[in-house]
Amino acid sequence: MEAAKKRIITRLRKKARLKRTIRGNADLPRVTVFRSAKHIYVQAVDDAQGKTLASFSTATEAAKKSIKGSSGNKDAAAAVGKLFGAELKKNGIEQIVFDRNGYLYHGRVQSLADGIREAGIKF
Repeated sequence: MEAAKKRIITRLRKKARLKRTIRGNADLPRVTVFRSAKHIYVQAVDDAQGKTLASFSTATEAAKKSIKGSSGNKDAAAAVGKLFGAELKKNGIEQIVFDRNGYLYHGRVQSLADGIREAGIKF
C-alpha cells in the first residue's frame, strides 16, 4: 500500500509543477487527461474563465459504440482521441496545449494524443 500512495503523491507533485507553466485560454485551450484502470477522460479547459469547453471519455455513449473490447487499453484511448479531436474541430478549436496531468507520456496517454493529432488538432 505504501508504494501505491507514493506513486499517487509523485504524480500530484508532477501535476502541480506542470500546472505552474501550462495555461489555457479560449483561443488556445488546455487539454487535460485523467486515466483510471477502466476509462480515460479528456477535457478542454479555458483557464482564464474557468470553463470546460469540451469533454469526452470512454464512458460516453458515442465512445462505447466505436470501441470494441476493453475501454482501458491503447486502442480505446486512440478512438477517444479521434472523437475528441472531431468535437474540438466542431467547436472551432484548431490548436491546443496538452496537459498530461502528471502521467508519463507513454501508453494510453500517448495513444490519446496521437488520436487527437490524427483528427487535425495541432499541439
